[in-house]
Amino acid sequence: TLRKPISQSSMADWASKNLNMHTQGIFRRRISISNMLSWNGGSIKKPMLITSNHAIKKEACEMFKLVQSYMGDRQTRMDHNHVALVAITKCWSMQGLRDELYIQLIRQTTDNSCYRSLAWGWELMAISLAFFSPSPKFQSYLEGYIYRHLDSDENIAQRIKELVDLKTKKNSKSRKKRKQNTENEGLPISTYAKYCYRKLQKVAVTGGKKGLRKPTVEEIAHARSAIVTPSLFGSSLQEIMLRQQDMYPGNKLPWVQTQLSQQVLALGGEQTEGIFRVPGDIDEVNALKLQVDQWRIPSSLSDPNIPASLLKLWYRELEEPVIPQQFYKECISNYENPDAAVAVVQHLPELNRLVLCYLIHFLQIFAQPSNVGRTKMDVNNLAMVMAPNCLRCQSDDPRVIFENTRKEMSFLRMLIVHLDTSGMQGLL
Repeated sequence: TLRKPISQSSMADWASKNLNMHTQGIFRRRISISNMLSWNGGSIKKPMLITSNHAIKKEACEMFKLVQSYMGDRQTRMDHNHVALVAITKCWSMQGLRDELYIQLIRQTTDNSCYRSLAWGWELMAISLAFFSPSPKFQSYLEGYIYRHLDSDENIAQRIKELVDLKTKKNSKSRKKRKQNTENEGLPISTYAKYCYRKLQKVAVTGGKKGLRKPTVEEIAHARSAIVTPSLFGSSLQEIMLRQQDMYPGNKLPWVQTQLSQQVLALGGEQTEGIFRVPGDIDEVNALKLQVDQWRIPSSLSDPNIPASLLKLWYRELEEPVIPQQFYKECISNYENPDAAVAVVQHLPELNRLVLCYLIHFLQIFAQPSNVGRTKMDVNNLAMVMAPNCLRCQSDDPRVIFENTRKEMSFLRMLIVHLDTSGMQGLL
């Protein structure tokens, strides 16, 4: 369910307070807000947003050139992936530059008369959201902008036609014309907008790419392809199963779930102290995530904490938790009742039931006394680290969250101890 975004008047008010108003002409007249937020074929001499940071002031103008280069409005020798890599790396390294990139993209995708350029601008926004979120201060503005393009294809086509007609009249006596392109090359803008809207909701919570390693061109290419090919991470279970239908038509469980689980065991995870509690190296986890999303499991893995951390991430990032939201109250109401807890599982949708039972079967291996002695992860510890990945409390009240966390852990503990998962043996 999409939240209602901030109103148009609130967005205008935000812009009036935060835009670094530009000037033009020999009399240095201030440009209007509407012109500040409309496509510009020239360069800029200062940031779009008010800032006192000298490094941001310098980089913002260079960023604008990169945005124009990616959108095809400025010539460059670099290909799309490398232009995006330079822009994304600047923002990833310099947090204060992120809002500036997003406001520049808003500007260059507003009243843009070239559809190809417009689509590439939205594509760069989608890629950016795979790596970092806007600041909390700017998020509502960006969200409002994206929201207004979710079903805007007809309006955009009409607006491009109006702009082209207007420019044709103005430039009829001039040799200097911008090459126009009104054909819908690439995806509809609404497709980009819907992807960006979902991505913004997630990245605002997760915080984007973590680790010390800078973004790579492979990650940029992967972020581009994810717009049309849903990732194995952050999608719904149904989408994941649909995506693997061609490669693994006989599988009843998500390939990513079974493969990562088997990797943890193959690397001796059930004999590794602190498994699931000790995080794997974040850069190694990111690298594995990229390969898993391409249906590859590298043979060079040696640390079971890497696939264990990625497995937890996969559960946590599911669009809807393994135990769907409508069963949440029933779960926390029966956190002390073994029979009632098991009964909840039996009432889950078939795919969710299989995925949850596979997870519980997997955790039961680690809960065996002979393994607990090595891992120091008894059933209580296992429930503590895995419960947040299976159940999601929707309340914003810290007291409710704190109380429910205890009940969530207890519910999962009931399943690890009492759920019969013998039927999951060897299931893929």
